[in-house]
Amino acid sequence: MTSKGKILLMDDEQVILDVTLEVLRFLGYDAAFARDGAAAIEIFSKERTGGRPFDLVILDLTVPDGMGGKEAFEKLRKTDPSVKVVLSTGYTEDPMMTDYAKHGLAGILAKPYRISDIKALLEKIIQK
Repeated sequence: MTSKGKILLMDDEQVILDVTLEVLRFLGYDAAFARDGAAAIEIFSKERTGGRPFDLVILDLTVPDGMGGKEAFEKLRKTDPSVKVVLSTGYTEDPMMTDYAKHGLAGILAKPYRISDIKALLEKIIQK
């Protein structure tokens, strides 16, 4: 089966990583993961430099013991201004979540999300 795209998922909760990676792979995407923003930036840069860039990065907005999605997003944009980033969080009142396009984001995923939410968002962003 051919991949529909390559996605980097960053979240600090193991259960979310496990389930979401399984869903992404089930939907036909190649997926890698990071546990915080610093690791996501490192993986993103390594793959981009190696000629294997990600089509999309999904970042958890808040990571209590590490770099969260906001800071990681800003750093990723400095590295690659065309990076497509989706922020994921349960805190939907954050200004970046309520007006994501204004902040340069490709989309948002409000936790808890369903397979249908992920599928629809990915088709909108990657399968254009």
